[in-house]
Amino acid sequence: MDDFEAPEKQHILRDLERINRWFGARRAIGKAFAPLASPQQSFTVLDIGAASGDSGRYIRSLYPQASVVSLDYRAAHLVSNNGVKVAADAFRLPFQPRSFDFVFSSLFLHHFDDETIVALFRRFSEIASCGIIAVDLVRHPFAYRFLPFTSWLFGWHWISVHDGIRSVQAAFTRPELLHLAARAGIVDPVVTNVRPFFRLALTAKVNAG
Repeated sequence: MDDFEAPEKQHILRDLERINRWFGARRAIGKAFAPLASPQQSFTVLDIGAASGDSGRYIRSLYPQASVVSLDYRAAHLVSNNGVKVAADAFRLPFQPRSFDFVFSSLFLHHFDDETIVALFRRFSEIASCGIIAVDLVRHPFAYRFLPFTSWLFGWHWISVHDGIRSVQAAFTRPELLHLAARAGIVDPVVTNVRPFFRLALTAKVNAG
């Protein structure tokens, strides 16, 4: 996406927002946060790979007292994000340990290989004081075919279709994501299948001691 002009980038980001809104990401976010926070609770969230910030906006709609900081490697991806935003590398997070109550990512982990994901989980655990939450895709034939088969109906950008196929190919099964979390030293991670949307929601409490 980085090689495209601003209008095409915005089309692709809007596609991602529509996919998140209509096809399970928001439901997965709600299921992931529910065991860790109450609707009236005040807490901080670092949203990794936030792009336009639609996940952060949805978190704030569920938890009005929450404060969300959106982080993305590309400043251009954050242009339409109206909240607090930081352009930075997820592998060199400019924050001290325990800077946020929760570290959150959505549709981010599948971009990396297993060793990198383990390293990311370890870093997330250092930054969070209460828990880490990750929402991602399930590797499944239906999910693989969904965007190509519905492009005529929803008008997906061709890059959205192409990246969607690659994303599902790189996605996870529930045991795989649990194994990666365990390798990172995360204690008692919980991974929930969010049906029928082929999403996974990982939650884990962090021992701040």
